[in-house]
Amino acid sequence: MAHKVRLFNSHWHLPKSKPLRIGLGIVLVGFGFLGFLPVLGFWMIPLGLLVLSVDLPAVRRWRRQLTVWWYRRKDEEKKSKDEEKSPSDAAPR
Repeated sequence: MAHKVRLFNSHWHLPKSKPLRIGLGIVLVGFGFLGFLPVLGFWMIPLGLLVLSVDLPAVRRWRRQLTVWWYRRKDEEKKSKDEEKSPSDAAPR
């Protein structure tokens, strides 16, 4: 089974080897902490956590909680915008 990571509407294939995926995730997070240096960046931390979430249940749980929170927040924003656009239910005078 090929492991994929989905971010927004894009899919990326990961290495088939579990130790290689874990190593890649650790390296990305580690270099992400050196994000103040040129070339490296803080963007590497969430990417490394995303790669680690394929194999580590604790990180997978955090990712899933974040995903659920994000979509609930988007749904609430959409509902509030729809309520603002709809006419009030008050009877005309």
